[in-house]
Formats: sequence, structure tokens, C-alpha cells
Amino acid sequence: MNFSQAFKLAVKSLRTSKMRAFLTMLGIVIGVAAVIVIISLGHGMEGMMNQQFDKLGANLIQVRIYGAGDGSTRTVSPEDLYALAKKYPQYISGVSPYVISQTKVRFNGEDYQHTSIYGVSEILFNSDKGHTIDGESLREGRFLQYIDVSRHQNVCVVGTFLADQVLGGDALGKTLSIGGVPYTVIGVLNKSADSAEGSQDDQLYIPYSNAIRINAAAAADKAAAAGITGGTGGTYSVDGYLVTSTDRNTAAAAKGLIENRLFRTFQDTDAYFVVTASEMMDSMNAMVGTMMVVLVAIAAISLLVGGIGIMNIMLVSVTERTREIGIRKSLGAKRRDIRSQFIIEAGTTSAIGGLLGILLGILLASAAGMAIGGYMSAQMGGGTFNAVPTPAAIGVSFGVSVGIGILFGYLPANKAAKLNPIDALRYE
Repeated sequence: MNFSQAFKLAVKSLRTSKMRAFLTMLGIVIGVAAVIVIISLGHGMEGMMNQQFDKLGANLIQVRIYGAGDGSTRTVSPEDLYALAKKYPQYISGVSPYVISQTKVRFNGEDYQHTSIYGVSEILFNSDKGHTIDGESLREGRFLQYIDVSRHQNVCVVGTFLADQVLGGDALGKTLSIGGVPYTVIGVLNKSADSAEGSQDDQLYIPYSNAIRINAAAAADKAAAAGITGGTGGTYSVDGYLVTSTDRNTAAAAKGLIENRLFRTFQDTDAYFVVTASEMMDSMNAMVGTMMVVLVAIAAISLLVGGIGIMNIMLVSVTERTREIGIRKSLGAKRRDIRSQFIIEAGTTSAIGGLLGILLGILLASAAGMAIGGYMSAQMGGGTFNAVPTPAAIGVSFGVSVGIGILFGYLPANKAAKLNPIDALRYE
């Protein structure tokens, strides 16, 4: 018996009991669909994250300084990193302190406590590219300038939540209260999320020198409330920086220069953390990849269950067709003919289940992509979320489904092949 004859017999056997065949391949359908959906969503997430990192630029370096411990006077100031950039202009193109302030924003007597306040320098904004180091662009007005930072001027650049929802859409020139101090709006950022309170659009930039003052005042108030007088309760040093290398090829060298400078001060590698954008991207991709492997492994359990279902039904089929097997053997069919017939039947069952699972997986992946694409885009500040199955994922899923059918169909097929023809003919 050749393959085409065995395949026709397999299809005929499936058509005679459609419901049983469908229930048999249901585990394969669910397993294949789940694998395709998970892989598609994972690739969509990776693609969106890579878009965000491309937007930031591969030459971005983030610096976080933890310090040498309580009571230590060793520190690195913005001027130290400015001097490093001036000394190595072939590697470092810009340095901006990045100070996060925790204080209230007030307008017309109403407080906004979820607004993110960032103290930065004018270097954060790249006028040639038209956006900041961290990917924000201007809708109107201007960004902070050198004179704003050096003179501690009370000016700010706000997101669309404050500009549109709080200031009524005509924000330029209006005044907000930040930490009890009036600040004039000089620029408005483009929308990057959903313009809701607490979102990525609920933020503002002020000169980092002003942010240091705000944090120092907050530290002094906290110390006073704790009954501490004198000491360093009212001081605050910059603990975060955004640095740009001249291009992506010099990012590693720039990182090494920064780490060497910080180590000279702190003599402790645990006192700081320096990471490039490419390293962050690799770490995020590795994390997503690991998560996908775990989820795919969980989804593969359905394939295992489907394989067991196929083996169970094939054992039942062998029992039901014992006389047929005896007749075929009495007419000259060899063991390999009987074995191949049932293996092909099991493989055909799982292959059809795999095809149905692929179709279901593509539909579910598309639906999931449309359902969560807009949400993900809003949360990550733009970008496109494409949950499209790759040809490799489809091919592997189909191959695995067929392989499971053949693997779990071998035992029943081998049992059928070993039947004694006389005993098979006597079977009732």
C-alpha cells in the first residue's frame, strides 16, 4: 500500500465519524492556536520595544548614582560629568542631569499630585532631531535653554494633560505652582499617551537646578519633622544623568569612561549603575524571550494532551477494526503496511487539527493585536503593535502537530501490525 492509498483510507475513516475525529483533534487545535497567539504577541511586544529604543537612540546612556553609603561625603556633581564630556568630546556628546521631584503641582487652587516632575538641562533637547533624548517632541513653544538653567528661572515645559485638561489648551504664558513657587509655561510636549492624569502625558520639565532646590527643601522639611537639626537634612545631590555618546559605535567607550570616573570617586562598583540603550534593549528582549518560552511550554501541554487523545482513539480504532486487519493480513498485507496505515491515519488527524489550529491562532492573534494594540501604544508612548504570526512559527507549529500525531500513533499502529491474522479474523 502506497502513501496515497493510506491517506485516502485515513480521510475516509475520519469522515465516517466526524464528531469523534473533531474531538480527537481538539487538543491539537487548542495547543497550536495557543502557541501561535503567544508567539505573535511576543513578537509584537519585541517589535514595539525595539521601536521605542530606536526612537530614543542607540547612543543613549543612563547613569544612576547610589552613593558610597550613609555618612559619606563623596559625590559626583553635574560639573564633574560636564568636565568629562569636555575632555572626551570624541566619545561623549551631551550630559543632562535627570532629577525627579516629588511635589505638588497646583493651578487655580486645585492640586495635581500625580504629575511627574523632571529636572533636566537644556542638553536634554536635541534641536537638530527635534526631540529630547528620551524621545519627547514639542507641539508648541520652546524647550529649556542654557540661560533658564544657569539662572534658575522658573519656567517649565508641560505635557498635554496639563496643557489641554488643566490649562484649557492655551498653555503658553500661563502660570502653574510647583512646590509653592509660580512657574511660567514656555513649551508644550506632543501627545505620547492618552492625555490622562497620571499617564505619560501628565509630566513637566523644569531646570534641574530648580528641581534640586525643591528636593533640598523637601529633605529639610522631612528632617525638621523628624526633629533633626543641622547636618545634611536640607541638602540634595543629583543621582541620575542622561548621557549621549557621539554615535552608537562609541556608546561602549563612553560608558567605560563614565564608570572609570565614578569609580575614582566612590571606589565601589555598587555605588553606581551605568547602562547603554543597546544593553537595555538586549535585556528586555531576553526577558520577553524567556517569558515566551515559558508560556509556549505551558501551551504545549495542550499538544501533549491532544497527542494522548489521538493515541487513545487510535487504540479504540484498532480494536474496532480488528477483523478488517485480519482480512488485510490474510490477503497478503505485511506488518509495515498495517503499521503505516494507522500511523498515516494518526498523522492525518493531527495535521488537520494543526491546520485548524493555525487558522484559529491567526484569527485570535489578529483580534488580540487589535484589542490591545491601542492600549499598548498609549502606554508606551506611540509605536505600532503588530501581532502577526511569522512563517517560522506557523511552520514549526504545523510540524510539531504532525510529529505528535505520528509519535502517539505509533503504539496503536504497532499493536495493529503485530495482531495474529487468525485471532483477528475470529475477533467479534
